[in-house]
Amino acid sequence: MATYDNSYSRFVAWTKIVLPLAALGLLSTLFLFARAVNIDGTLPFAKVDVQEIAREQRLSAPRFAGITRDGASIEISAASAKPDIKEPGRVTSKDLMAVVTYPQGATLSIDAPKGEIDPGTGKAVLSGGVDVKTSTGYRIQTEGLSASLEVTSMASHGKVEAKGPLGSLTAGQMDVALNNGQYLLVFKEGVRLIYKPAKGNEK
Repeated sequence: MATYDNSYSRFVAWTKIVLPLAALGLLSTLFLFARAVNIDGTLPFAKVDVQEIAREQRLSAPRFAGITRDGASIEISAASAKPDIKEPGRVTSKDLMAVVTYPQGATLSIDAPKGEIDPGTGKAVLSGGVDVKTSTGYRIQTEGLSASLEVTSMASHGKVEAKGPLGSLTAGQMDVALNNGQYLLVFKEGVRLIYKPAKGNEK
């Protein structure tokens, strides 16, 4: 009887921790974007392994989706996510992938080993070596990246290296922003371009 009572007490204690964490994970998705949409028709975190959360306090394969106020759609997925104990509204993720699709059809695909999503500030911070691929054929690498979840705005954490149809490029900073109705990828601060002409233009 004592063993049963102890097991039951431990179960009750875990549920007091696990259920609020699961609820906070669900609530955070409601405020993650200005106009949240569901891409696949299911709620994020719809399938929650409560025992797994109790053991490791993490969520497996979370997925976020939404639309910014200027019309760009964002999809974010990760191998796992963990609520911040001190700031429950913030979620830290591992092996994060994001796809940004702009109204004109251009896309950015972003991979990062680590990421933090904070609905309270409306920002996502990616780190650990970020790899960005554009639909125009460019691959951009930088140590970290900060992005807004509410409007189209993105900035690298320092130096970037890029390769694409025009050649290779290095710069001290990269920004993505909406300017006069156009989504611009801007390199600045000591930009160096090694131009590679198209084969048809070579003599």
